[in-house]
Amino acid sequence: MNKHLYFSWLKRVLRPIVGFVFLSIISYHAASAQSAVRGKVVDGKGEALLGVSVKVKGSAQGTVTDGSGSYELSGLTPATALVFSFIGFVGKEVSVGSQTVIDVTLTESASNLDEVIVTGVFDKRSRMESSVAISVLSSKLIQMQAPLSAADLLRNVPGVYVNSSTGEIRNTVSSRGVNVGGNDVSNGYYYVSMQEDGLPVTNATYGNYGPDYFLRPDLTLGKLEAVRGGTASILGNNAPGGIFNYVSKTGGPSFEAQARAKFGLEGNGRNPYYRADVNIGGPLSRDKTLTYNAGGFWRQNNGARYPGYPMNNGGQIKANVVKHLKTGSLKLYAKYLNDHNAWFEQLPTVDFNNPHLAPGIKQTNSVLIPPVSADYTINQTGEKGSYDSRDKIHSKDLSVGFNIDHSFGKGWTVDNKIRYSYKTSFWNTTSIPYPFAIDNVTFYGVNNLAGKLGTYSFRDLATGTELANVTQGINFVNGAPAGLKFTVNNSSLPGGEVQKNSLLFNPLIVFDNRVKETIDQLTLTKRLSHMSFTGGLYFAHATVKRLNPSGIGSMYGLMLSPRPQPTAIVYTDMQGKTYQVTNPDGITGGSGRSVATNIFDLKQNQFAGFFGHNWEITPQLNLDWGIRFERINVSGSNQIAGATTSTDGGTDKNPLTLYDNMGGAVNATLPYDKTVKTISYSAGLNYKLSDHLAVYARYSRGRKAPDLGIYLNVNASNNADYLNPIAQGTQQYEAGFKAKKDRFSLFVTPFYSVLGNVPQQALGQESADVTSVYATAVLYNKFETKGIEIEGTYGLTKELSVRAVATFQKSTAVDFNTWVLNGNGKADDQIKSYSGNETDFAPRTILRISPTYTSDKLYGSIDWSYLGKRAGNVANVFYLPGFDQTNLNLGYNVSRKLQIQANINNVFNQNGIMGWSAPGGFPASLNTQGFTKAQLEGNPNAVFFTLSLPPRSYFLTATYTF
Repeated sequence: MNKHLYFSWLKRVLRPIVGFVFLSIISYHAASAQSAVRGKVVDGKGEALLGVSVKVKGSAQGTVTDGSGSYELSGLTPATALVFSFIGFVGKEVSVGSQTVIDVTLTESASNLDEVIVTGVFDKRSRMESSVAISVLSSKLIQMQAPLSAADLLRNVPGVYVNSSTGEIRNTVSSRGVNVGGNDVSNGYYYVSMQEDGLPVTNATYGNYGPDYFLRPDLTLGKLEAVRGGTASILGNNAPGGIFNYVSKTGGPSFEAQARAKFGLEGNGRNPYYRADVNIGGPLSRDKTLTYNAGGFWRQNNGARYPGYPMNNGGQIKANVVKHLKTGSLKLYAKYLNDHNAWFEQLPTVDFNNPHLAPGIKQTNSVLIPPVSADYTINQTGEKGSYDSRDKIHSKDLSVGFNIDHSFGKGWTVDNKIRYSYKTSFWNTTSIPYPFAIDNVTFYGVNNLAGKLGTYSFRDLATGTELANVTQGINFVNGAPAGLKFTVNNSSLPGGEVQKNSLLFNPLIVFDNRVKETIDQLTLTKRLSHMSFTGGLYFAHATVKRLNPSGIGSMYGLMLSPRPQPTAIVYTDMQGKTYQVTNPDGITGGSGRSVATNIFDLKQNQFAGFFGHNWEITPQLNLDWGIRFERINVSGSNQIAGATTSTDGGTDKNPLTLYDNMGGAVNATLPYDKTVKTISYSAGLNYKLSDHLAVYARYSRGRKAPDLGIYLNVNASNNADYLNPIAQGTQQYEAGFKAKKDRFSLFVTPFYSVLGNVPQQALGQESADVTSVYATAVLYNKFETKGIEIEGTYGLTKELSVRAVATFQKSTAVDFNTWVLNGNGKADDQIKSYSGNETDFAPRTILRISPTYTSDKLYGSIDWSYLGKRAGNVANVFYLPGFDQTNLNLGYNVSRKLQIQANINNVFNQNGIMGWSAPGGFPASLNTQGFTKAQLEGNPNAVFFTLSLPPRSYFLTATYTF
């Protein structure tokens, strides 16, 4: 879509929206005078309840209570009934009649099945009434915990696998076994939609760019709604695995403010953590129909594994203004995030049967690149760039949105959500920090040193002490040259117990991502006496610009504890001439040299239309079904650059400084324009056996189009020709049993999911000539998962309750074939089958049990979780063992305004393994799927690499309510 057509389309869309805004305002003033009702909602102790849903029965009109428990609704008739619902309390229905003040007291309940949900359903309804597997996390539960990240909160949801061991970003979330490549944190949200206030955090996703770079929980978070499978196929954006909606607080009719200060010690009590949150809200007009809410956070921490600079520093500001109309509401909101984040990398590990850290390695060790900076030039443009490892991944998000919720009368309701955002994510970090052997030809090839015969001296950059010396020479066999050989003359390099004669590989990684997005979702609903019809349109337009400089340089670190230190590398040729391989900062590059930089420019246009029908067949039986048509077009071009060799001595014109003697230039521009169309549908039946019991059944068939990663991977004309985006397919069968009674609730969901049409393809070479590339035939794989999800709560006493979530599942690679290319040419290519094996990174058991105690002054909980064993790869060579983790949360209400809370995460300092890489160091460690049983049996004591839970951490929080 060219710019003219896009703006023409935008004008057509915005014109009726703007007109509708005026229509809403006019209708507000023109509406006939009707009664208004206000009141206060409290618990059994008389304490105000924040966030209680107050809904007009049979309509979309409603509000929530503010911090003082107050609410106000207008435009009501005597026949109106109000429905009050809140997580953890028994719901209540009250007839308005002639009352103008209705105060309500809710009694506590262990159940939240009466909570009104807005995610994954066509109309607002309680969990008890819906045929959707959905969980709701209240702000009270969220604030009691100390989550590592936004995704970490989803550990409270059954059926959801979360890997947050990387820290605040680059997490992995999947549900019901709908997960392929679970060890890849660069695409951790491939099948799910992470949403903020009903719209995706970002609609443009690809490798090393996704929602958790821009999503942070803070005091502005009101609740979290989580849908697994089911209706996610038709109400999610290309996300059949699930929808996870982070719902922000809005202001109420009275002023409320809250401030929170948090101090912690991470890394088993070693490294400081500082954070401050604030949230304020209240009325902006005398009639209290115009309200606001604003807040945000700032934090800085050194992390559980301190790299020599803060792991995370930055924060965000969020605000919204809501105009409450007699027939709906208007909401304007904005967010500004400015944050710097790094992530934890894997540590050397031994013993495949009982993995534990290698000798001399501690849980608090870091393998990230030390503080270092470097300058470079983009291709031959003269445009300068800079790298500073202390900047980490610098993410910014400026978003502005507008929501309209309006009832026209006679059962017609319209809801429109639109948001514009400008997101940037600038990487200054490292990756794949594996040991790299200095007596291996790959080390010299990567650094453009292969064939440069002579001796190489490896020195401690700080002291100048030589730690290793290697000679590169010709290998002769029977008097004839047969490649290169590398002789270690001497070596005292640290880390020999991990890998001999090796340095830690720390490449300087830069991605410059700039994404502009417009997302709009419009729904129109017609309600009749016993049914409703909903039609909707979804549109998302994204322009993506990405720069990827490759070859800025690498730092080779000494494998020291607790963090690596840089080395200097000096080369002396056969004539005795000395060359500097690394610059004064220990980098094989930088120093302003030209760098080969790939430049990606693309546009994504996503259109969807969906329709849903909800039919109350009888007061007990409800049917809902829906269908979604989706069209995703991606067009753009990739400018692919290649490395060049300088003949004039590089930036400093000195041929003896090798670190700046390379350059880069664009040598190919590869265009593409592809469209994927999909159809998804879902249907469910919910039957209420009584007010306390209900059952449901649902079938869903969803489609998942590829994300932008396959387009960004086009780096040669050969694979541009093979670009063929294919949608994957999911099928899910599920049933549910729901029970609630006073302090007891139970939600049991057996499920069966199938993920099919998962493509597997490889590129080979006909000969040693790299231009002789060919593509293998596409192999389509299939996975299935059978399991059961359980979510339950039980109030043992008025003060003591227990909440538990559990998932028991078995995931199988029903059809899994992959290519083994062997030598050059197609003749010896083979297909290797692992059909029938267990899917990798799909735990058989996920448990979380949380007993909670709450009294007038004291409150606390213990969160005990268990993650079962997982296959390390589809070949099932070995299994990552199961482990448990315990978190402790304690709080004390000093007064009605002041709270003090203490949290200890990973109380028993468990070293639970969440990810791994193969033995052998770089580059062998990258190929986990290629690691075979024969390799394991040949060297069972090999050092491999794992990512585990962060070590024990302590937090102390003070919260003051104004």
